[in-house]
Amino acid sequence: MHATVRSVIEAAPGEDVCILDTEASPEHLSRGTARYADGLVAVVEPYFKSLETGRRMATLAQDLGLERVLLVANKVRDERDLAAVTEFAAQHRLELAGVVPFDERLPEAERAGVAPLDHDPDSPAVHAIGKLARQLAETP
Repeated sequence: MHATVRSVIEAAPGEDVCILDTEASPEHLSRGTARYADGLVAVVEPYFKSLETGRRMATLAQDLGLERVLLVANKVRDERDLAAVTEFAAQHRLELAGVVPFDERLPEAERAGVAPLDHDPDSPAVHAIGKLARQLAETP
């Protein structure tokens, strides 16, 4: 799998944006996949274990030479969740790139076997993800 991912990244023209959704594991970083990446976006939930895993992934990515490492807060239910992620990111000098709210429509889409965008294109999470994607694509 890692060789395939590396091949896809190598084959992508330099001006194209290629976003890979990898497993929540440092394995893809330790196997050299990161060497072909310009940055890493670690998606975290507002719970300590998830935040700490995101921090470790960010540290590993930085150690491997990735210049841009960002966090995205996912499944944020309220201001307390947002504060927990924001404080953790600041404490560890990590950039928080975006916030995706908890959205009951996402598990509904999963149960229906369809993409969230097809299930409910107007859902708050779909809007937040779209905004984040545009922001990431525009940022060098």
